[in-house]
Amino acid sequence: MKKLSKTLMAMAIVAGTCAAPVAALSSFGQELTDESGNAVSQNAAAPSSKGGGFYDIVFGSGTVGMLLWFALFGDGILAMYFAIDCIIITKPEKLMPNRLIDQIQKAMSEGDIVAAMEACQNTPSAMANILMAAFQHVEEGFDVIQEAVNAASDLEQEKLMQRLNWVSVCGNLGPSLGLLGTVQGMILTFQALASGGAGDAAALASSIGQALWTTAGGLVVSIPSITAFYSLRNKTNRLILRMTAVTMEFLNGLRNVSVDGGEEAVAEEA
Repeated sequence: MKKLSKTLMAMAIVAGTCAAPVAALSSFGQELTDESGNAVSQNAAAPSSKGGGFYDIVFGSGTVGMLLWFALFGDGILAMYFAIDCIIITKPEKLMPNRLIDQIQKAMSEGDIVAAMEACQNTPSAMANILMAAFQHVEEGFDVIQEAVNAASDLEQEKLMQRLNWVSVCGNLGPSLGLLGTVQGMILTFQALASGGAGDAAALASSIGQALWTTAGGLVVSIPSITAFYSLRNKTNRLILRMTAVTMEFLNGLRNVSVDGGEEAVAEEA
């Protein structure tokens, strides 16, 4: 999973890095006249016999336009991949398994800290990490336990946010790529006008159409990505707060629990 994620990110970065400078350089100083002296653009889409649909806009927009569209498609695919990945890792059952909570509740009702720690070790999860941080400081006082729980909660939240931030990155890249396509299309349009191509309505419409379509493509990628990011972020924050509250509820019983038996058990195991 991590190798696939790194590979996809590398491909997106390479595509974006290649598309941006090529688009900027190719949009300036192009030869905009054909054999008849009419103003045309090498990167503008040729008049399409099919009516200039989306397919013709993408594959008829020249090398620069196709690079931008492929970068947009790649950004959209990455956004979906990271969103699905984050939906999976932020499932309540994955972060705080019911089986772990039941085992901890049983162990704490019996005052068996060692059994509670074993349950955490046997059920790896964010909740288990927070509980383990608390149990490891059980002899140092309730204030220290609270600090350990808060620190562990912040750490688990940061781990999840590092994954969620990639959804935000993809959402922010969409409008940037769309804006780059818009600028490139408008440059071609004004170059055609400056070269006396005001009478060639097809060439001008093709350039303007490319500008508008890339803007729309960037927004289509960005809006769902940003919506998914904030939704998942809020869900993650709620789960972290819930795990912290459940942990502190378990630990409130430690005020009146003796851990001598646990210490003896730990000494025997050592």
